[in-house]
Amino acid sequence: MYSDTLSLSAGLGPACSDPLIIGRREFNSRLLVGTGKYRDLDQTRMAVEASGAQIVTVAIRRTNIGQDPSQPNLLEVIPPERFTLLPNTAGCYTAEDAVRTLRLGRELLGGHTLVKLEVLGDPQTLFPNMPETLKAAATLVKEGFEVMVYCSDDPVQARMLEELGCVAIMPLASLIGSGMGILNPWNLGIIIDRARIPVIVDAGVGTASDATIAMELGCDGVLMNTAIAAAGDPLRMADAMAMAVAAGREAFLAGRMPRKSYTASPSSPTTGLIS
Repeated sequence: MYSDTLSLSAGLGPACSDPLIIGRREFNSRLLVGTGKYRDLDQTRMAVEASGAQIVTVAIRRTNIGQDPSQPNLLEVIPPERFTLLPNTAGCYTAEDAVRTLRLGRELLGGHTLVKLEVLGDPQTLFPNMPETLKAAATLVKEGFEVMVYCSDDPVQARMLEELGCVAIMPLASLIGSGMGILNPWNLGIIIDRARIPVIVDAGVGTASDATIAMELGCDGVLMNTAIAAAGDPLRMADAMAMAVAAGREAFLAGRMPRKSYTASPSSPTTGLIS
């Protein structure tokens, strides 16, 4: 049985000297996690702790954070004084519904303004509806929300969201919950190269190597839920994801060696050999 104590991997790497900066906030962990699909609230708590994540997403339309006093409250196991909660609009298909949902989240969380916007366009693929997303983002920014936004991996749409005043762009790697990994690294690369705000991969991560690849590409962070919650051992996978994100970030900062097609380069000395 995997330990339910806080993961040692949460402190891997020089995190304090390389913080993730979102708006006015700084975070040591670049792994963001969701709270859905777990067996129960106790497993949710243990998985979040094992991940070392500081930002935890909460689906306002699907999770009780005080709306129903008769039901278990997520805030009892993920306390706001310890974690930065990120209310999200999962399940919203119009800008109007998304804005209304985040206004409710702000009220329930005592004026909390950091939010994750997602406006879906299709119930089967859960692909984002970008016109409605842009409309909702414009309204929320005007109302003082700090908007982190789930979007397609379209560099033009990403730039438009940044210009509206969003604090982070969150392009999908592949479809939500698919576990297919990063299907279009070239589009992600364009978004990363052009963005002046954090780029956080959101959706599609299936295992630790996917998270590492995202970070090696230059993403500022990775958000995931199903990859941990649906794993055979969610706590062990949460720990693996923490290490994967840290390793990917370190590799990106270190700078990989150049690729050399059809050319070998010996790692041992070529001079002073014994003849």
